Amino acid sequence: MLSKITHKLTSLTPWQLLLLGILASEVLTLFFSTLFSFILWGHVSGEVLVIGAIDAFWVALIIVFFTIIVMKRIRITELTNEQLREEIEERKRTETENRKLEKQLRQAMKLEAIGTLAGGIAHDFNNILSAILGYSEIAKSQLPIDDEIRKDLDQVLIAGHRAADLVRQILTFSRQGEEKLQPLKVQTLLKEVLKLLRASLPTTIALEKSIDPDCNMILADPTQIHQVLMNICTNAKHAIGEAPGTLRVSLSEIAIADTAAIEGCQETMTGPYLDLEISDTGCGMAPLTQSKIFDPFFTTKAIGKGTGIGLAVVHGIIKQHKGEITVSSKLGRGTTFHVYLPVFNEQEIESDPIASENIPQGAGERILFVDDETAIANMMQKKLTSLGYTPTVSTSSTEALEIYRKNPEAFDLVITDMTMPEMTGVELSRQLHLLRPKQPILLCSGFSETIDEEKAISLGISQFINKPFDQLSLANAIRKALQSS
Repeated sequence: MLSKITHKLTSLTPWQLLLLGILASEVLTLFFSTLFSFILWGHVSGEVLVIGAIDAFWVALIIVFFTIIVMKRIRITELTNEQLREEIEERKRTETENRKLEKQLRQAMKLEAIGTLAGGIAHDFNNILSAILGYSEIAKSQLPIDDEIRKDLDQVLIAGHRAADLVRQILTFSRQGEEKLQPLKVQTLLKEVLKLLRASLPTTIALEKSIDPDCNMILADPTQIHQVLMNICTNAKHAIGEAPGTLRVSLSEIAIADTAAIEGCQETMTGPYLDLEISDTGCGMAPLTQSKIFDPFFTTKAIGKGTGIGLAVVHGIIKQHKGEITVSSKLGRGTTFHVYLPVFNEQEIESDPIASENIPQGAGERILFVDDETAIANMMQKKLTSLGYTPTVSTSSTEALEIYRKNPEAFDLVITDMTMPEMTGVELSRQLHLLRPKQPILLCSGFSETIDEEKAISLGISQFINKPFDQLSLANAIRKALQSS
């Protein structure tokens, strides 16, 4: 009889037992009910049997034993399945994260390649621009005031300065350039950007603008603010697409009296701000997309249409300028950006008595100029002479050192390029200071990863100037270097 019961129980699958309602919490009840059933009735599977209490006890115990084993097996199976699901989900998350990291790495490598290229060409390109701007200024100074050629040369100078700004923008983008903060009238820059943008907009997009001409200036890098404007406006153009739409740009000055006045920007300082608003009637964004637009490498554009770094760079630039940027958008109803930039306080920058439009003139001071580029050396000889100085020019750093060694007291100032084949400008400066410790030196650089103004000053160099420079910047730097002695 026991073998029959055992056979019936073992023939049931775990899932059949589960469907029959055999739960772990009912084990005790099952034991006693089975025990008394056998004792009082002696009925098993339709057979009438007379068994003793001991047999009934063992039958009930067998049922309970198999029930416990089955329930444990079911529980282990459930745990194993749950662990397996979690492991699969974790593996999927890991693979997704790895793909994301690989994508970011590829983008970072592209940026690094751009930076390497920018650094490689910046020095040579700035040397070329130095010659173009220098000779243009010399030619212009030799013409009568009413000569029409002066206007043509002005255009050459404007184009040259824009090319210099372009190099700085590339270096800034690749994180090798420095901010050049200066008082900036945003109205003028905004009008220039909109004029450039209008030429690229299709006729289906209307451009509306509202610019307050009385807005105060801000302290900013013009190239970076230009980049911010172009990026947001270009994104608006892409959002509208080929459908008819409107791009609106407005500029006004507001006063922020409460740090929580700008939603999501509780760290904003109180005071006057410029509010640059750029809105479009394009496709808009869903809330999830809107929450990620400032994340690096996030883009909704098709492959090859965007890198996902534009708005991330914009956000970084605004933060560097102590400003804020907000965005509001509704899917199918357009997007609005607000850029808040603090108004410039003239007390934030010390007044510079030399930095004026009046070009400082020399009084015959003797200057040794060193640059391995013959075109720049010849140009600088003419320019220094026109400024009232007495120049001695050399295209070799070792030759210049020999000239100086013969008579260290013969020169009031030494102007040297940084990157030269025989000896760098820093090494030449060190050699000159060994001969005459207090010798004023002006260091010029088209681009160098190893030197900047702060490091140059720490090495005992009087002044540092980046190429290309105009006549006013050169004259101011020379005067400051001479005064430092």
